[in-house]
Amino acid sequence: MIIANMQLTTSKPWMPRLSAFVLALLLAATVVFWIMRWPTSDNGPALPLPEVRDELPAANATVVARLLGQGDAAIETTAQPDAASRFRLTGIIASGKGRGVALVSIDGKPPKPYHEGSKLEEGWMLQSVEPRRIALATDAKAPVGLLLELPPKQP
Repeated sequence: MIIANMQLTTSKPWMPRLSAFVLALLLAATVVFWIMRWPTSDNGPALPLPEVRDELPAANATVVARLLGQGDAAIETTAQPDAASRFRLTGIIASGKGRGVALVSIDGKPPKPYHEGSKLEEGWMLQSVEPRRIALATDAKAPVGLLLELPPKQP
């Protein structure tokens, strides 16, 4: 039997067109997403690592010994390292009388900038800055207690 009035067109032709458009949009968005994530050979400069600051006060050996049950027995204290081995000069900006800045590392910590006349730590201040060396003293009018020089230039 043959069907005589068969219609092959739908009464709403916008539905297939809309679904095709949405699928094409989804495909384009997927392609753009994966292109943006494509690995590149140039990653740019590395991000700086956060600075770790170790600013805890040193423990008193006598107090710790008492807390651990040592009593009042004599306790050996470790000898403090001399100042020459504690301070390390890493850089200088000498720009005239009283305006110099030095990068000094104390006890192996990262170097910090110190202006001429500023206090490095208890008992030490930056007395003067010269092109290749600095002078440390107990105060501004005291004789030089320690001279630190920059390491020799590497070729």
